[in-house]
Amino acid sequence: MQEIYCPEEIESTVQQYWHKNNTFRVIEDLKKEKYYCLSMLPYPSGSLHMGHVRNYTIGDVIARYQRMLGKNVLHPIGWDAFGLPAESAALKNKIAPSLWTSTNINNMKKQLKLLGFSYDWSREITTCSPEYYRWEQWFFIYLYKKGLVYKKKAAVNWCPQDKTVLANEQVIEGCCWRCDTKVERKEISQWFLKITAYADELLQSLDKLDGWFEQVKTMQRNWIGRSEGIEITFQVIDSEEKLTIYTTRQDTLMGVTYIAISAGHPLSLQAATTNSALADFIHKLRTTIVLEVDVVTMEKIGMETGFFVRHPLNEEILPVWVANFVLDYGTNAIMAVPGHDQRDFEFAHKYNLPIKPVILNADGSKPDISIKAMTKKGVLFNSGEFDGLDFKTGSRAISDALMSRNIGKRKINYRLHDWGVSRQRYWGTPIPMMTLENGTIVPTPEDQLPVILPEYLMIDGISNTLKSDTNWVRTTYQGKPALRETDTFDTFMESSWYYARYTCPSYKLGMLDSTAANYWLPVDQYIGGIEHAVMHLMYFRFYHKLLRDAGMVISDEPAKRLLCQGMVLADAFYYIADNGERVWVSPLKINIERDKKGRIIKATDFLGHNLVYAGMSKMSKSKNNGINPKEIVEKYGADTVRLFMMFASPAEMTLEWQKSGIEGSNRFIKRFWKLAYEHKQHIGLFRSLNLMSLNKSQKTLRREVHKTIAKVTDDIDRRQTFNTAIAAIMELINKLIHMDQHTEQDYALMHESLMAVVRMLYPFIPHTCFIIWRALGGEGDIDNAQWPVADKTALVEDAKLIVIQVNGKLRGKMIFPVDADETRVCEHAYQEEMVAKYIAGTKISKVIYIPGKLLNIVVS
Repeated sequence: MQEIYCPEEIESTVQQYWHKNNTFRVIEDLKKEKYYCLSMLPYPSGSLHMGHVRNYTIGDVIARYQRMLGKNVLHPIGWDAFGLPAESAALKNKIAPSLWTSTNINNMKKQLKLLGFSYDWSREITTCSPEYYRWEQWFFIYLYKKGLVYKKKAAVNWCPQDKTVLANEQVIEGCCWRCDTKVERKEISQWFLKITAYADELLQSLDKLDGWFEQVKTMQRNWIGRSEGIEITFQVIDSEEKLTIYTTRQDTLMGVTYIAISAGHPLSLQAATTNSALADFIHKLRTTIVLEVDVVTMEKIGMETGFFVRHPLNEEILPVWVANFVLDYGTNAIMAVPGHDQRDFEFAHKYNLPIKPVILNADGSKPDISIKAMTKKGVLFNSGEFDGLDFKTGSRAISDALMSRNIGKRKINYRLHDWGVSRQRYWGTPIPMMTLENGTIVPTPEDQLPVILPEYLMIDGISNTLKSDTNWVRTTYQGKPALRETDTFDTFMESSWYYARYTCPSYKLGMLDSTAANYWLPVDQYIGGIEHAVMHLMYFRFYHKLLRDAGMVISDEPAKRLLCQGMVLADAFYYIADNGERVWVSPLKINIERDKKGRIIKATDFLGHNLVYAGMSKMSKSKNNGINPKEIVEKYGADTVRLFMMFASPAEMTLEWQKSGIEGSNRFIKRFWKLAYEHKQHIGLFRSLNLMSLNKSQKTLRREVHKTIAKVTDDIDRRQTFNTAIAAIMELINKLIHMDQHTEQDYALMHESLMAVVRMLYPFIPHTCFIIWRALGGEGDIDNAQWPVADKTALVEDAKLIVIQVNGKLRGKMIFPVDADETRVCEHAYQEEMVAKYIAGTKISKVIYIPGKLLNIVVS
């Protein structure tokens, strides 16, 4: 151990040692308790950003901590390597996506290794590898044969920029989640997975996920959207056709004044055949995307179809309208109750349709529906035989009446739709299906798997790359001509089961080695952003249940505990160019002046532009406020970056990138290094600590050490408040720095303390701790050291500081032996000068004593 802390030299040495010795490689060991720690796998964009670093540092801290508890820890890494960005980059740079992807993986792998993460690199997975996606194709065919896969023509979300279909979850406020382009509606033939078959289980088993963020579970519950209601049949007048609607407010049935249907409803399409204006209107609706969130605020428009239906109970004749606020979802139709639904009210008001109230106000009065609908539940009126019934009783009575006439049935509905997994892109897993000359669709024979994507095709950005490769598209099935499916899988397919393949990445006999999978699964700790709550995390859970039902795993859920890390923010600055556009300037290329409180008062770039400070925002290319981790590691060292990431903010909160914070973390590591180096000079001058001969100050310091061990253990393990764990260690190190050392016992106590501290800091700054552990004579490598355990006897205090109050006001603090009872505390307190002064000449009417903490003397 050298005197000067040199992170570049230290980290290089330690990383080479880990690599040479395969320190973090693991195998299944039934004699040891397993622990599977997993961060969401990265997309190989070419360079790490600070969001990656935060995610993977959290995972590494947890993995290293669990390893020190003696567990067999699986901590793998891989690459979510298919996807649109590779196609876009390939088009721009005129190279094949496969080359762009492999180059990026190599670059990012180097960056990850610079940060010292304890990955088992022997289990590395790349999802664009045929060895990986072959089993994805195999499983898709398995699900197809089980009836859980189907193909149908459907109205889908279409991104005109990316020229591909988007799942509902991938449409954010009407725009593509990836490129922010306005999404359109388009009819196209698609492959679907029946996630709705698992809707109820996906919902119910959320209650078992005690270790998941409640916010994620709430988002999934809302997305699944279970509701209990009734399906009602309306007879179309002068037709054999019937129209079905679903409602959870059957208590309002007697208030229906019209029926509204979607543009895709069969009656809409039928009516359009004889009405060109209606046909044009329907075409407009079907090519415009409308999200549920938009329905509340958008203008309600519609057209009459010319069809009428008969009310199922009072036999009134009701008109049928095509309306833009009715989505292609469920039955594609609603019963409109404008008196008690605001959407229906706005539509009826616009087109002068009747509005009939049927629910009384809470006070029993009739509702005023001249301005808006009355949407609360209450007692029925204007409803014939059902008048006077409350919501629950009325709903049941109306349901019974409908079911007795065979025109209604109770039903459970879900907001969740089946998962459309087809994408009209090249760079993805080929869907393993074929179309024969007679139009029959068949799965690719198993002995022809994997269906390998032709890797070195060039992309022109116009045509479907796979369709244009006729040599690939044309194939045979049982000796007869056939055409391959040219759609590829949604990349969420690959990321839905990668966690399971990590347990057996080289297994060649099947999708999973059940022995290995059931040893490691479920994942004990999963780490990733909350933005994945209703996409990846839903599909992740769904796929695990599919694997379970296929007999490959025995657990019901893929992960026991979920931690969603917050985003990393950084200062953003810009100036206005001559053309009026904002030019964003990197915070690393500016000069900043601050006031005494640290607030920015002036900023200029290196070219002299006066900059506008736009505040803290998420690191992004668009605002040029990203910080390259490689540059920071080269300047301060990986351990400094890791420590800052874990100390600057609670893991689930946003983290504000501050240069001062990085510098502070670096100074702390240097202080720790100096303390350890100075102590190393005393090794050999002392023997082991004699616990029986500790003096008062030594006992006090040792108590602080073991209090810190107990706190840090709880903070990392149960609470996952890593920043408070680091703060406690920093506080302890400050005490050790100021400790007087004169005797052999002092040096021995310092040694015990430092050996505990170095182990507590190891998950956070492993390179530094590796060297210090060796320098101070630690047994073996710290990678295999045991986590320190708090000595309960050291935590026992000899004395307690008790607060003394008179009539609730502080009048003194006194130290008493821990076994002092109330009588003894009172006797001494009454004699204390500051206390005696306030009780003299008074009558003590009451004494409130909280053992070991407080004595309040109440006088009058």
